[in-house]
Amino acid sequence: MRTLSICRQNLIFCCKTKLLLSFLRYLSPPQAPEKGNSSIICLSSTVPLSDIRSTLVRKIHALRGPNLWSRETALECRVEFPILGEVLPNWKDWLVSWLPTLKTTLNDSGGPDLHTLANLLQVVTLHLQKRTDLQINFSKIVTTTDPRVLKIITQYEEETVARAAFQLARQLIDAALFGQLFDVNAAMLELTDMAHDVCLGPSTRSMVDAAKARGIPIRRLTSGSLVQLGWGSKQKKILAAATSQTSAISEDMVQDKDLTRRLLNEVGLPVPQGRPVKSADDAWAAANEIGLPVVVKPLDGNQGRGVALNLYTREQITTAYQAAFEESDSVLVEQFAEGEDYRVLVIGRQLVAASRRHPAHVIGDGEHTIQELIAEKNHDPRRASDHAAALSKIRIDAVALAVLAEQDTTPTSIPGKGRTIYIRRNANLSTGGTAVDCTAEVHPTICAAAVEAAQTVGLDICGIDMIAPDISAPLSPRNGVIIELNARPGLRMHLYPSEGEARPVGDAVIDTMFNKDCNGRIPVVAVTGVNGKTTTTRLIAHLLSQTGWHIGMTSTDGVSVGSRKIDTGDCSGPKSARSILSNPLCDAAVLETARGGILREGLAFDHCDVAVVTNIGAGDHLGLNEIDTVEQLAEVKQCIVSAVPPHGTAVLNAADPLVVKMQASNLGQTLFFAMSGSNAVILDHRTKGQRAIFIRDGHIIRATGSQEEVFMPLSKIPLTLGGRIGFQNENALAAIAAAWALGIDDELIRQGARSFVPSLDQNTGRFNVIELQGVTVIVDYGHNVDALRALLDGLRQFTHSRRIVVYTSAGDRRDADIIEQGRMLGADFDEVWLYEGDYVRGRQSGEIMRLLASGLENAARTQRIESIQGHLQAVDLAIASAKPGDLIMIQADTADETVQHLKDKYGVS
Repeated sequence: MRTLSICRQNLIFCCKTKLLLSFLRYLSPPQAPEKGNSSIICLSSTVPLSDIRSTLVRKIHALRGPNLWSRETALECRVEFPILGEVLPNWKDWLVSWLPTLKTTLNDSGGPDLHTLANLLQVVTLHLQKRTDLQINFSKIVTTTDPRVLKIITQYEEETVARAAFQLARQLIDAALFGQLFDVNAAMLELTDMAHDVCLGPSTRSMVDAAKARGIPIRRLTSGSLVQLGWGSKQKKILAAATSQTSAISEDMVQDKDLTRRLLNEVGLPVPQGRPVKSADDAWAAANEIGLPVVVKPLDGNQGRGVALNLYTREQITTAYQAAFEESDSVLVEQFAEGEDYRVLVIGRQLVAASRRHPAHVIGDGEHTIQELIAEKNHDPRRASDHAAALSKIRIDAVALAVLAEQDTTPTSIPGKGRTIYIRRNANLSTGGTAVDCTAEVHPTICAAAVEAAQTVGLDICGIDMIAPDISAPLSPRNGVIIELNARPGLRMHLYPSEGEARPVGDAVIDTMFNKDCNGRIPVVAVTGVNGKTTTTRLIAHLLSQTGWHIGMTSTDGVSVGSRKIDTGDCSGPKSARSILSNPLCDAAVLETARGGILREGLAFDHCDVAVVTNIGAGDHLGLNEIDTVEQLAEVKQCIVSAVPPHGTAVLNAADPLVVKMQASNLGQTLFFAMSGSNAVILDHRTKGQRAIFIRDGHIIRATGSQEEVFMPLSKIPLTLGGRIGFQNENALAAIAAAWALGIDDELIRQGARSFVPSLDQNTGRFNVIELQGVTVIVDYGHNVDALRALLDGLRQFTHSRRIVVYTSAGDRRDADIIEQGRMLGADFDEVWLYEGDYVRGRQSGEIMRLLASGLENAARTQRIESIQGHLQAVDLAIASAKPGDLIMIQADTADETVQHLKDKYGVS
């Protein structure tokens, strides 16, 4: 057995065996670790994830948009909590010593049972993220069908950090429970460093926050600073402090500091004399031509790297040339200007911020070396080694050594008490300098010169380095010299000044990119439900296209932009929706939104102008992902209704009670649709002055309160086959309602409804009626009980006496649902050709056909039942079996493939 060492100050345990755990119980309780001081709780290693015993992670979903649990991004972690063996009796003390904020949580908890550990896991995961300065608050615990498995839902701002925080929370809890070695400080430092690496920097964050405040949607496109602001044709992009409007030519121009100096000089702006040099000797010659003192800097450098100021001697200039040459092949020597160092920021045609900058320096205390004083200053939590923090760490390099040498010091020198030692001559924040806001002091003439300088090179965001004895005095030959223009300037000195007022520079950038009345959004219509989603989505897209807009559309049939199909297959999830919202050609988006994508990843959008819910009915896909009831399914579908903003509209089926209930989560207006205007929900809705759409006497009626309008006859809408097909009537109502809600011109809506034909090309696989050598063939995708019931109702409008069906069902339906579909087929068809398609989804070969066949047993009508391996073969055999005057219904498991086969083999169009 390992020896036990108990230190009353540090409580460092090295516990590995059950024997040792038992021995601990006989000891007097050790003194609790010092509260709030995790620095003394540093053990030698971390707990490998593979060794964690208190929790087992079954699955993690990153919900990257509004979801079933929250409107915020969240991690949904499915966690199993095994039955624990012996644990440390004072495990709570350990957790509190590491994370003192857990004291209240742990005082209210019992032993390490399932619910206590689940609560700890969610609380610690949130707390660890907050420790990295992320603003998050939401968490939730959800039970599952397995009593030892819970879903831990925690909000996140950065997914990578959240995943790491969740795993660290597991490690911390395990270490406390079982006395495992754990280096808390190192783990927290690693998490903080990760947050600095992956989170947006201050400049980009300020613009993103400003965009959010104006309701502009944002999407981070890379792990760096490239961010999309807005959607579709209204989108713009930022990359750090560059925007879609930033000229690449202008950026190249200001990289050439000599060219910039000459251009500014030509327009009469004050600049220092100078020229490029080719060697250290040439630099010394240029310095004598210009007059000492001088500045030596890279011709195309940035962030103050390789810049040396106020140089008098040949030795200084030679050293400075070498440092500058390390940063660039071209070096510039310029006249040194006396005065204070300023950075002014011009955005658009306005000076929005100005800072007085001070070079990196330390003040001696008579005891510590310069190197030690720098290290102490770098402990300031505002400083980081990159640009993620308000200030940068001070570093010692060749330029710093030269500056120290000018002061007769080295990094190991101990300066006297009160002596100021400069580490840099230039005052860039990136080299450790500090900044004091002085925006209110800038004289109007200097403001005008700064704006003119930015306009001269054509930069929409320009950081201008100036030297002036007094920035509050008028510009004159002795007061104000423009040293340098900077593209993509750092904004953090204006956001987090060392002293003075922070300036809303992010807001200024966004205001130049988007007009005051523009939020960067295109109209978005989201469509969900159990049946009719795809047809409704297609019809809405067609109606909106009458405006001349370029419409992006996603559905179970693919992704389209205008008339071009850019993807095929089931594309009703968030990935496909994001591709439309990111497409710069799209003026509006119509997005079919399926349950699977919502559960797996959340919505692709934060808001939709119109949410359409076609129906819930008896449901579909029940028994999957712990969605076992139609009520639970309705909760998932309701997510798009919850995403409707106050100015938006939810278009809801008044005949479906579960859809009607969704009105409670709608922040905007509700527009109900139904087959009859006498629907009780519609009547009640109209008494409140609200809108509804319904059918009366073969016409679509639009109503607002007591006012009614005969909009158009069903006979003019080809989709409905003259109003005979009930479910297509409902789809037409929903689509016309969505266009009405968006304010589309009435005549354009009518025009679109008249021109939308349920053909193989325009509405593939959705009740396409084809005449083939005297046989009526109907192709439809319907694949669940409710869809089949609606199809059969529609087929009863046809007079054909002999009926044949080609049919299958998806494997992820419940056995009872598949059997019920078989029973329904047996009551309406004389011949049934069963097959298995692409959506077997985990079932054994032939299992779906056997379940359908069991439903067909004792069928009252069916005379022939065939089970065929192969979809297209089943289609061919059914067509071969048909006689003129017969009707064939083909349930198209893969609509595109079926339609193409009919075109290629039978010449249908």
